[in-house]
Amino acid sequence: MNYLSATNPTGSYIMMAVMLVVIYLIMFLPQRKQQKKEAAMRSALEIGDEILTQGGIIGRVVSLKDDTIVIETGSDRVKIRILRNAVAANTTPKDSGTSK
Repeated sequence: MNYLSATNPTGSYIMMAVMLVVIYLIMFLPQRKQQKKEAAMRSALEIGDEILTQGGIIGRVVSLKDDTIVIETGSDRVKIRILRNAVAANTTPKDSGTSK
């Protein structure tokens, strides 16, 4: 008997399911982990933090509300209201806790 010429749909379905699981693990889990990390960073923002927006604007947080943030940019103290989701990074230097 030649087993290679016989078509076995169950084996094909199992192989397809395994490939889908591998694709999910490789593509979607790291993305989900990154989204959770970004959401935690945005929720931990405090007044006085320096942030970078997704549009490239650098500013200092002046006030926080549920879904908006007011930032102050430049030496002329221009205030801009942005959505919390527009924050790309918190660039405030963090104290590592090691003081001399």
